[in-house]
Amino acid sequence: MPSLSTEVPSTPDAGVTAGVAPPFTGRVRTRGRGLAHNLVDDFGARIRDGVLRPGDKLPTESEIMQAFGVSRTVVREALSKLQAAGLVETHHGVGTFVLQQRASGVFRLDAGDIATSVDVLAVLELRISLETESAGLAATRRTDEQLRAMRQALDDFEGNVGVAGDTVAPDFRFHLQIAQSTGNPYFADIMSHLGTTIIPRTRISAIRNLDRSGVYLSRVNREHEEIYAAIARRDAESARAAMRIHLTNSRERLRMAQEAAQQAASKSRSAGAASEGNGSR
Repeated sequence: MPSLSTEVPSTPDAGVTAGVAPPFTGRVRTRGRGLAHNLVDDFGARIRDGVLRPGDKLPTESEIMQAFGVSRTVVREALSKLQAAGLVETHHGVGTFVLQQRASGVFRLDAGDIATSVDVLAVLELRISLETESAGLAATRRTDEQLRAMRQALDDFEGNVGVAGDTVAPDFRFHLQIAQSTGNPYFADIMSHLGTTIIPRTRISAIRNLDRSGVYLSRVNREHEEIYAAIARRDAESARAAMRIHLTNSRERLRMAQEAAQQAASKSRSAGAASEGNGSR
């Protein structure tokens, strides 16, 4: 896997100040995974290795662009993924800061374990029970800043729908922010452990194939807006109901997408068998 330079100044004279991330001098390589993924890998490694410490402020978007020779879109996608992973937190108008990493508990669900539609359906059942209550608590406990973070995630989601951009990271960021807004760290811990693989379209190609016109994502966005509206007006019961409807609909959409894919595969096999039969005559 391509990696970025991890050279950092070894003395304060090199420009490192308390609470500010050390300057970066690497360049993103274009081979292998996408540029944003490479940035995420690099920042993630720096955080895990202690080069970037909790409370450190990351360089600005412009500084990262200049240091790595990438576009603003790449930087924003990388920062969005880092925030979705619970590694950093962005305070709009202030900057992006490294978060304190919690020690992993006994609960862990790896991305590789969510491999089939059955697995994704099972995770959705877990999410229905977990996030329904999470939304209700968030409605009564959220701060104005947390509400703004939810709004930003939804704006990023909506903006990317029309241009076929990344909707997974802002989708997960929205749900993670709700979990964080409960004030109970265990909700956020479980969501962070699950990661973006809980979003069905990251694991099931049938959903991605079904949504070439963007109708699926537009519907998801409307459901998100209902959840947000209830949390914004601090209506706990409506927030619970909106979240339950959203996740139940997600489960139903997944089931329908899988049925459509199975029917298409069956027709393809039947057509292939018929063709082979005609060819053997």
